Amino acid sequence: MFNAEPCLVRRPALRYIYAPMNLIRTLAAYRDLVANLVARDLKSRYQGSALGFLWTVLNPLFMAAIYIFFLRLLGGRGIALEDIIIGVFAWQFTTQCVNGGLHAFTGNATLVKKVFFPRIILPTTVVLASLVNFLLTLLVQLPLVALFLWYKHTLLSGWTLALPVVILYQTLFNLELALVVSAANVYYRDTSHLAGLILSAWFFMSPVMYPLELVRSAAADMPWVGDLYLLNPMALIITAYRALQVPGAPLPMTAAAVAGWLWPLLAGVIVLRVFERKQRFFADVL
Repeated sequence: MFNAEPCLVRRPALRYIYAPMNLIRTLAAYRDLVANLVARDLKSRYQGSALGFLWTVLNPLFMAAIYIFFLRLLGGRGIALEDIIIGVFAWQFTTQCVNGGLHAFTGNATLVKKVFFPRIILPTTVVLASLVNFLLTLLVQLPLVALFLWYKHTLLSGWTLALPVVILYQTLFNLELALVVSAANVYYRDTSHLAGLILSAWFFMSPVMYPLELVRSAAADMPWVGDLYLLNPMALIITAYRALQVPGAPLPMTAAAVAGWLWPLLAGVIVLRVFERKQRFFADVL
């Protein structure tokens, strides 16, 4: 009987296409373990906390309140409150995945050394637990955005129903980041410090506290700057969340924007393949 799998193994290009299929099959085969690890992650986040899950909502709300206060204090009254709320909640989802991914293996060294299972499950469960948190925070974010829009005599856009598409894309992007930092932190323990610096810089280089239109208008004399900015996936993700919820909010569809949407997907396939090669040595290094 003809077996197609060896052909996939021999051809490098097909191996990279095969990597995402491997991930899906792995998660399906170990679904009970994945569910247990996600539940453990969620419980550990709130264990011993009086407010529990409320901290997941209070943290981005507190951050948004600080940004709104100082932006208004500095004269940034043209920045809409709903834009800041949407930006902060979306950014919080990504930072949770990165910070959790950093310790996916170093925080579970005993488990990695003593139990055999596909190592990719650990960073994946971190992302899935963060996804559950993000979906729950949307129950607070959406009414807040609707309230701010109602104050301006408008309603949530009908495109809000398409939010799952952007959420799925951001989840895949966050998984890619979690895989990179989790593997890197096994070999280089300075990764956690470097990730903190990169996240801080990335925050200000993404439209978390300001709309994308502010960047495009500031770079009107240098269009290439605006195109370069659109290669930042978080700029597109946050802008897409705003475009789907706020009526009239623009979503760029230029060539640079298309490239910004596509390159993380292509890079993700490479990340999966490299991770598969490196994960077999994690137990030895840890």
